[in-house]
Order: sequence, then C-alpha cells, then structure tokens
Amino acid sequence: MSGPRLRAGVMGWPIAHSKSPRLHGFWLRRYGVDGSYAPVPVPPGTFEQELRRLIDEGWRGANVTIPHKEAALAAADEATPRARAIGAANTLVFGPGGLVLADNTDAFGFLENLKDRAPAWRPDRPALVLGAGGAARAVIHALLEAGAPEIRLANRTLARAEALAAAFGPSVRVLPFAEAGAHLGGAGLIVNTTSLGMKDAPPLDLDLAGAEPDALATDIVYTPLVTPFLAAAAARDLAVVDGLGMLLHQARPGFAAWFGVEPEVDDALRAVMLEP
Repeated sequence: MSGPRLRAGVMGWPIAHSKSPRLHGFWLRRYGVDGSYAPVPVPPGTFEQELRRLIDEGWRGANVTIPHKEAALAAADEATPRARAIGAANTLVFGPGGLVLADNTDAFGFLENLKDRAPAWRPDRPALVLGAGGAARAVIHALLEAGAPEIRLANRTLARAEALAAAFGPSVRVLPFAEAGAHLGGAGLIVNTTSLGMKDAPPLDLDLAGAEPDALATDIVYTPLVTPFLAAAAARDLAVVDGLGMLLHQARPGFAAWFGVEPEVDDALRAVMLEP
C-alpha cells in the first residue's frame, strides 16, 4: 500500500501475553500491508493519556483489553449500538481530527466462530451461559440479537448475574451456579464464559448428564485449546467449538478499518496462533 505506514496495536495491562500482535502480524504479512501492530502497555489510570498519545502519533486505532474496555467506551466520541449495549469497547478507530469511534466486536467474533466451526447450529433454542463478566455480556447480546428465545444464566456470584439479567430483560433467567447442570434440558447451546478450565485455573465442574444429545458446547477459553469442559462434552458425543476462533473473528472488523483489507480466518491462521 502506498502512503505512510499504518499503525495500530492493543492497549492493556498487562499486555505481554496478548496474542493479538501475532494475529495481526500474520494478516499484515499475508496481505502485504505496509503497517504495524504493537502491544501498548497502559497502566491503570493512564488510559486517556495513552489514547491521546497514539492519536497524536498518527495511529489508525487500537484494540483494548483488560482492564480498559469500559474506559475505552467512556473515552469515545461515538460508539456503535453493540458497544453501548455491552457496556464496553474492545476496538477503537481514530478518525479525522482525533475523533474516536468505539466498537465491541466480541459478540461478532463469538457468533462468527460458531458459524465457522458448527455451521449446523441454529439459535432457535435456549442457551445456558456460565459466568456474568464482560465476556458473558457480549455472548448474551450476540445470542439475543441472533434470536435465541431464552438465556439461562448461572454465575457463582448471584448478584452479578441478576444485574446482567436486569440489563438485558426478561429473556435472561438467572440460576444458582450449583444448579446449572439441572437446567440443561431443551438447551441447544452451553457456553462457558468463566476462567474455569483456563491453564493454571480449576476446571469447570458441570454435570452434563442432562444435556440434549444434539447440544453444542463452546468455551471462550483457548489456553488450553481443549478445556476440561470441552473434553467432557466431547466424551458425551456433544458437538464442541473451542474458543480460539472467537479471538480470530473478533479481530476482523478492526483490521479492516485500520488497514483497508477484509482479512480471512482459516486453518493457516489457526496453525500460526497455536504455535508455542
């Protein structure tokens, strides 16, 4: 591409563990873009200062990760409806005059991953969602927008789940976390949005005996790729979708906005992302 080098990156704290630079770096090389994508360490309390620095230096935008997603939305001049509905932003695009547009592509990434890896799945039955953090907000928004008739929400802290249900309305029904397994009947989708099952974290303890035989199980955790939850689901012959694809697909809108190319998620990209 002609013109100045295009710059973008990912803002967070800590940030050294992020796989986003590897992901965007792969696409930059694949499509021959004269651009760069770098990690940007942003200590708590310095988000707006760092945001202005990137704008002043001519960056095209940035991804935003923990703990700054809510601050990113608050700092934006404009926001997409899905970012406002989810209450957080993970993608910023810098426009003329320093204008900041905020988006949340996690919901998009979640649904695109299911479409890609489980094309037969349809959002026409209730879904059981485990967890009530930021990822759960994106997943619930995605499922309701796609037409899911009911979300059964279970979280270890009941008050957080109740607050989330209040934000999304009567289609979200709160369950005690310990009783989640008893509410699998009729559910076409089971989603783990907690950190349980992540490397060095305790496994998710969910009794899948009551799961429908054609239910789909998915986990937003991708380290390890096959979590104990997904392994247990596969052992019951349930269809499973790992969490890596959500990371890959949520990156597509940002890359297109910053670098002017619609990137593709394929097996070559997955292989690169799974390298040690």
